Amino acid sequence: MERLQKLIAAAGLCSRRAAEEMIRAGRVKVNGQVVRELGTKASADDRIDVDGEPLARPRRLRYVLLHKPTGCVTTRDDPAGRATVYDLLFDDDRILHPVGRLDFDTAGLLLLTNDGELTERLTHPRYGIERAYRVVTKPRPNERFVKALRRGVELEDGLAKPTAVRLAAPDTVELTLTEGRNREVRRMVEALDHEVLALVRVRYGPLHLGHVKPGKARPLRPDEVARLRAAVGLGEGPEPRVVGRPPQPS
Repeated sequence: MERLQKLIAAAGLCSRRAAEEMIRAGRVKVNGQVVRELGTKASADDRIDVDGEPLARPRRLRYVLLHKPTGCVTTRDDPAGRATVYDLLFDDDRILHPVGRLDFDTAGLLLLTNDGELTERLTHPRYGIERAYRVVTKPRPNERFVKALRRGVELEDGLAKPTAVRLAAPDTVELTLTEGRNREVRRMVEALDHEVLALVRVRYGPLHLGHVKPGKARPLRPDEVARLRAAVGLGEGPEPRVVGRPPQPS
């Protein structure tokens, strides 16, 4: 017997935290009965329905690193008809969910997985997972600009202070943050009277974007999965399934 939210997360539907919200909202049934108690346990023999649909059996855990290009959104569907990151994946990988999001105009490393427990921990502020971004600005970043970033920038939702800042190129500064606030890097740069010309996430925790080209993806190696899990206090977990790369974007 397992807690209901753990079974939902293990099926790859969402994170455990999101599963708890579904249970509280009365969206989950066990053997035909609506369940709202988070302590409820169930087994693989029980019928579990979420939003009226039977819960799929737990899938083998998979992890994909995608180089999200600009001009697409990090959602499964978009009411405005814009391209989504799922347009870049094989059909079998459309069950994976993104770990966090990148804005429409932001490119770079996006992790997708069906590991709900890992997703929950990676996105929880208490684990302080670092995210490194490279941003091209206009005017070009100078030492005064870099020092201002290192001191921290006061935003409407509080002080934003990188854990590291360095000049990566004459027109590019690299910032490392442990928060995932909405458009945080853009707002910091704009608050210092600079324009963002390009923004790319190059690292997420121990994962590096490397030479993966925009619109391309690759499966994580087992050692990368192990480092991710270790970063948030989890064991090595099951061996991930190796998945292929997505097709060339048109």
